[in-house]
Amino acid sequence: MQPRNMSMSGVVDLAAVKAAGEAKAKAEQARAQAARQGGTAAVAPSALVIDVDEAGFERDVLQRSAEVPVVIDFWAEWCQPCKQLGPLLERLAVEYNGRFLLAKVDVDANQMLMQQFGIQGIPAVFAVVAGQALPLFQGAAPEAQVRQTLDQLVQVAEERFGLTGIPVDADADPHAAASVPAGPYDALLEAAMSALDAGDLAGAVQAYKNVLADDPGHPEAKLGLAQAELLQRVQSVDPAEVRKKAADDPADVTAQIAAADLDLVGGHVQDAFGRLVDTVRRTAGEDRDAARLRLLELFEVIGPEDPRVTTARQALARALY
Repeated sequence: MQPRNMSMSGVVDLAAVKAAGEAKAKAEQARAQAARQGGTAAVAPSALVIDVDEAGFERDVLQRSAEVPVVIDFWAEWCQPCKQLGPLLERLAVEYNGRFLLAKVDVDANQMLMQQFGIQGIPAVFAVVAGQALPLFQGAAPEAQVRQTLDQLVQVAEERFGLTGIPVDADADPHAAASVPAGPYDALLEAAMSALDAGDLAGAVQAYKNVLADDPGHPEAKLGLAQAELLQRVQSVDPAEVRKKAADDPADVTAQIAAADLDLVGGHVQDAFGRLVDTVRRTAGEDRDAARLRLLELFEVIGPEDPRVTTARQALARALY
């Protein structure tokens, strides 16, 4: 999100799917049994997004994963990045038309599941395919990158496990979408997402700014703007050159700031924060202010509730005072 792993590298690692043959066999057995019972019934689009708790996890996630990839969105009401990522995943679940099922898990009410998946921060997104758990990404992410991740997941599910999804009856709840009123900034936020999809980072930045001009505290626009500006900053830099400058001259504040951006985009959140805290500690005046302000911007990318942000804020306070 920021994505906390914006590069999405290794999102679906085939080598990490252990016992794939056994899992595929189980999936095929489950599908065969369903076929003998008349096949899998078509579901309404609204049934592609479900709330899951610990009691129903085996039934709703593990068993269902034998017929369709199940994407798990770990979220909480207090998590601002979750409020950006959640609606995006829900919209894509319907758009992908049964090629995956979205299971939403409230971590406050399901602490055991959070611990079992080893989650350190939210939002966190996993998938279960034929009973096999795969980590996807952590943190809110631009729509283009989320789509790329889901495309990889669907491809793996089909090619490795033979899972082609579940049938959807588009006419089952034709008024479901109409019953949800559009928010006052939906068009602007959609314009920002479309700009990101097209690689128009400047357009995305402006669209988010348009929302914030009217509502400075809008959480989704603040997070989106921080992410888009970060991507915009790293778009034209030479990573090797930036990292060499930062390594050769720790006193080069501009290089340290640029390297911290690259750290964060690469998913190395703590490295990015630590680099800037160290820079703040070593500098004074305008240099210190520049490093401090960039660190605060990166906090916005990750989200204030993330424990890594809390730890870094404490380290920043110690460095300043």
